[in-house]
Amino acid sequence: MVVTAYVSLAALVLVAAVAAVLLKNLLRAAVALGVGSAALATLLFLLDAPYAGGFELSVGAGLISVLFIIAISLTESMRSQDREP
Repeated sequence: MVVTAYVSLAALVLVAAVAAVLLKNLLRAAVALGVGSAALATLLFLLDAPYAGGFELSVGAGLISVLFIIAISLTESMRSQDREP
């Protein structure tokens, strides 16, 4: 049971990382990065590393993903304003 959880979370981390690299849409890539970071934090919690899991969840899944999404949104809105006459 526990080994299945470890393997499935590790597979989710790998799939999310590959998706974050290969996706053409930057917003979806940032969301995939957040999902991968949340899965990694869960895996760290299961491996009895609560401080590392908490840090990964707060910084990796929370702060970095939100900053990427905000930067992508602002860049796309500035790009659409440049096209308007």
